[in-house]
Formats: sequence, structure tokens, C-alpha cells
Amino acid sequence: MLLLGLLENVPPDLPCTVFLDQRMPIPEGLSTHINIKQIRPTILARLNVEFKLSRQVTAKDYVICFGNLPPLLEVAGTVTLFLQNRYLVDPDAPLGALPWKARLRLRIEKRWLKLKQNKASSVIVQTRTMRRLAEGTLRRSVECAMFVPEMMALPENSTEDTTSRKFDFLYVASGEAHKNHQNLISAWKLLAGDGLFPSLVLTLNPEKEATLVAQINEASVSHKLNIHNLGQRPHEALFKLYREAGALIYPSCFESLGLPLLEARSSGLPVIAPELDYVRDIIAPVETFDPNSALSIARAVKRHLRKEQDIATPIDVETFLARATQKENP
Repeated sequence: MLLLGLLENVPPDLPCTVFLDQRMPIPEGLSTHINIKQIRPTILARLNVEFKLSRQVTAKDYVICFGNLPPLLEVAGTVTLFLQNRYLVDPDAPLGALPWKARLRLRIEKRWLKLKQNKASSVIVQTRTMRRLAEGTLRRSVECAMFVPEMMALPENSTEDTTSRKFDFLYVASGEAHKNHQNLISAWKLLAGDGLFPSLVLTLNPEKEATLVAQINEASVSHKLNIHNLGQRPHEALFKLYREAGALIYPSCFESLGLPLLEARSSGLPVIAPELDYVRDIIAPVETFDPNSALSIARAVKRHLRKEQDIATPIDVETFLARATQKENP
């Protein structure tokens, strides 16, 4: 969405060439003055692009690297690197939860970024947290400039209208480990144990994330959870979901931005999210929780639903001693 928003606003009188992964769909109506070159997602194809940049870019040209990595070879123009992958700059990134191929790729990309960062005249990130991490890793000044499509730039006025709400909670996310679906489902089990069955809508791809979807389906049946997976949705359909939800719940442990948080805000939707820096960088959630604790998530849901909490009441010392020394009845 960020890349499409950028391309849609390229001035008509500005010659523009874009190298795009061929897996990215190109929407109809994209300006015809943009020269789009679709690239196969292979190492050789990527290296070929690097050679083309080195040969074709002139000193008067501007290059925006939108894929987290600076040019591999010398480029004559002014190069701006847009860095949005937190895995590349966060030393505490949870790499262990990723498949081995992803871990290998990230290690290579981290090395590429550190060794070739001098090829970029400037580095831009989206949030203060990302700037702190990037400056700590790259040892250079980094700019912070969060931009979003116009449709989500400003929040709607009201979050109180519930007449069109069809379900209680929505979580817009893919199924990577850091998205934390496991703790979210565990929280829903705890709620069910307390006799609460709020509805939750997910957007997981049933083919790419078949194992996770199967686990959620099994938990839903065994604990009678009110959870529905709608599958991966086109972006234009998400705003309809935001209008139909009572709140966005976003238990992700690790984000560079968290675009659904901004989308929910622009739709006037209350957000329940972790008490983490990436959240506070961009929104003020109505409730927060510890994403590593299913109980904390469940308690935040209860607070939002205005359900009574089971809070311990302290007793005085005399009562404690009387209870501790009370003999059992014969």
C-alpha cells in the first residue's frame, strides 16, 4: 500500500522507472508515464537489476530503494534508502521463530545493509523506534518520515457508533510467529473458561498458513470459541471490516510500523494493543496488555467489554494469622 501510494503520486512530468517483484499485482489505472519492469524473485534477477542501476543511473537521477537494501554496486545518482524491515536493525529480533531459509536470508541482508549503507545518501524510517534501532545498528544519522496513503492519514471523528458492528474484535495480520496468534487464541480460551465468548475475526491465508489455521479451528471446536477466519482479504475490503468490528486487537510482538493500527484509527475503531514502543509511536490504544501473557490479553479484552475482573482483596494481618492457625474440624 505504501509503494502504490508513492507510485500514484509520481508527477506526470517526472520520468520514472520502477523495478518491481513480479509477484506484486499492478493495479489498473496506474499512470502510463511510469516505466514498470517486472523482475522474477530470484537471486540472479536481483543481481541483474543491480548491474542495470550501476550502468544506467546518471548523476542527475534520484534512486529510492524501497526494499530495505542499498545498491550493491556504485550508483551515480542520489540514493535514498527506505528501511522498513525491523529484523535488519533490531539486535533482539526473534529470529529463532522463523524458518531457516528466512533466517539465512535475513543474515545475508543484514550483512548487505551494514557493508553497503554508504551507497545511500540518506536513510529514512517510519517511526522513532525504528530510527533509534537503525542509528544504533548503522552508526549514522537516520531520518524519520512516516507517510501513509491519504485515506488513512486522519482519524474519523467518532468511535462510539456501534450500530453497524457485526463482531467484537478484528485482527488483521498474516501468520508469522511474531504476530502472536498463539497467545491470542490462548487468551480466548481463558475467556471461554470464564464464560465469555466474544467474536473474533482473523485474516489468515488458509493455504499459506494451513497449520496455524488448523490449530485455530481445533481450538475453536474444543473450547467453543467464537472465532472466524475470513482468509486473506484485498486491501480495499479491509476498511469494510474495520467498520463492522467493535475493536481492533493487535497482539503482534514486533513491528516496524503496524499499518493496521493506522487503518483502524482512520476508521474510528478503538484499538487494543501491546504496551510496546511501536504502538505508542503512532497511536494511543484504548487498552494495553503484555503480548507475552495470554492472561494479560484476556484481561484487556474484559476491560474493553466492561466485564467484572477477578481482583484479589487483601486481608489484614489478624485475619491471616487466624486463618493460618485455624485447626481443622475433627
